[in-house]
Amino acid sequence: MSGARPALSLKGRALRYLSQREHSRHELERKLARYTEDADELGRALDDLQAKGFISEARVVESVLHQRAAQYGTLRLRQELQRKGVAPVAIAEAVAGLADSEFERALALWQRRFEPAADAREHARQSRFLLARGFSSAVVTRVLRHRPDNAG
Repeated sequence: MSGARPALSLKGRALRYLSQREHSRHELERKLARYTEDADELGRALDDLQAKGFISEARVVESVLHQRAAQYGTLRLRQELQRKGVAPVAIAEAVAGLADSEFERALALWQRRFEPAADAREHARQSRFLLARGFSSAVVTRVLRHRPDNAG
């Protein structure tokens, strides 16, 4: 008897990925495509997992927002959900709920990372950081103008 394990089925591989974190159907299709040349077989396996509740777009959205909303702005979160293949309607609903907290999230991130800018160069560096994190330019401007003694 050799120590070699039998190859995992597509469902087995999908469940292994899903046990590590939530994956969208699109992500699983991409990851599992290299293990089969039969697109119909892959589609059937994913259909079955989705029907049984193992694949859930709503859980993917919730997971991304829970893990990343404190660190990233709406634009970056939208991009990440798009890369994961989440439906545009679900993305729109998810990011609409974040719009109200965008300034507070950006301000909290800025306060953890920075002190008020001493010069134009530092101001630009802080601005680039927040923009790269997906916060809108209007929010970045408000954050960098914010003073602790006023409400924004």
